Amino acid sequence: MQNLDAYLADVPDYRKVVLTRLRELCRAELEGFAEVMAYGMPTYQRDGVAEIAFASQKQYLSFYLFRGDVRDAFAERPAGQSMGMGKSCLRFRRPGSVDLDLVSDLLRATATTSGPAAQ
Repeated sequence: MQNLDAYLADVPDYRKVVLTRLRELCRAELEGFAEVMAYGMPTYQRDGVAEIAFASQKQYLSFYLFRGDVRDAFAERPAGQSMGMGKSCLRFRRPGSVDLDLVSDLLRATATTSGPAAQ
């Protein structure tokens, strides 16, 4: 099983900077969460439940937000951004298009939302 440092070492250099920044933001905002590799990607769990993850995919970078309650609260925010929005993830075609302010806000909201992670 790959660890997170090895995962980041294996991504292309042009993606490494933003993925490293995503990791830094997760570590800063998600106090009390466990940083693990799950499903082949960096994942942040609270009480053994995955709430945040990110990944370098073939065509894009993905930021997974598994809390439906937080997703719903930010439903309008990604509108007009240069990204795709899936059921539980934001997809960015270019590393430079990752909206780090939005990610920070999503992380803060996740950290302060209690109760079961409503998928």
